[in-house]
Amino acid sequence: MTSTSAPAPLTGVIPPLLTPLTADGQLDRPSLERLVTRLLEAGVDGIFALGSSGEIAFFDDAQRAEVLEAVTGTVAGQVPVIAGVIDTQTRRVIQHLRAAERFDLGGYVATAPFYAVTGPEEIDAHFRAVAAAADAPVWAYDIPVCVHAKLSPQHLVALGADGVITGVKDSSGDDVSFRRLAGMNRASGSPLTLLTGHEVVVDGAYLAGAAGSVPGLGNVDPGGYVRMHRAARAGDWEQVRTEQERLAALFEIVFQPVGKTGPAAGVGAFKTALRELGVLSTNVMATPMSPIDDAEVVARIRTILEQTGLLEGARA
Repeated sequence: MTSTSAPAPLTGVIPPLLTPLTADGQLDRPSLERLVTRLLEAGVDGIFALGSSGEIAFFDDAQRAEVLEAVTGTVAGQVPVIAGVIDTQTRRVIQHLRAAERFDLGGYVATAPFYAVTGPEEIDAHFRAVAAAADAPVWAYDIPVCVHAKLSPQHLVALGADGVITGVKDSSGDDVSFRRLAGMNRASGSPLTLLTGHEVVVDGAYLAGAAGSVPGLGNVDPGGYVRMHRAARAGDWEQVRTEQERLAALFEIVFQPVGKTGPAAGVGAFKTALRELGVLSTNVMATPMSPIDDAEVVARIRTILEQTGLLEGARA
């Protein structure tokens, strides 16, 4: 039987889960379980598996399935799990949807198609086809740095009004566009739930109209983002500012690696921090990326963890 009621909107803090790996590049299940448990204990509202922070672009189909099995098994229905079904074109995305249907998922996250150059017409057809094939709500993932196409506020709101997408995970870094999206969404009756992936300006996103955040740094300090979200809901903007400033100081870990860019620097710093906190066993990255192994860089990351109050007692 098909339910006649729509699922409740997913709001709050939904970290994009890192994927811990063993020294030989396989899924490190014990580390993954520790990480998920840590997020749940911090009070997160959901988990986004197989996103950019989870290194989805580097995993084959079997690895994706292994991650979803481990994550949903550990979460065990305590919070919604949404999964990335990211790939270059529509048929591959739908294949990922079909493969993921056996897991207990609250929704799917898809980008615009990429590699082949596409425009608004192709992007529209892509999201409508994905949504038609999906057995759960679809979130649009706006990340132009990776897919080389910016999703326009007008288009996103139109897709929301048509019931094609339920929300947006905005990782565009374009605060003007996000504010325009929030305004257009309100003017259209708020068909979309808006989440920001911009770790250091979550406070501004809340003021603009965000319903939550999907911060990669939330793997390292989920409690900080949860406290900030709760303060925003309570209208305690001084507490929001305090939490955001501390998290911005913590985000400096991503600028410590030398000679690394993209995930190797950002996700690599997150993994290194979690290894130093005793949560992950290694900071190994998916091939062809290499982990952060410079002792001076690791020492600087440890210093930042200490200065932001995370390292003390972490290994106790």
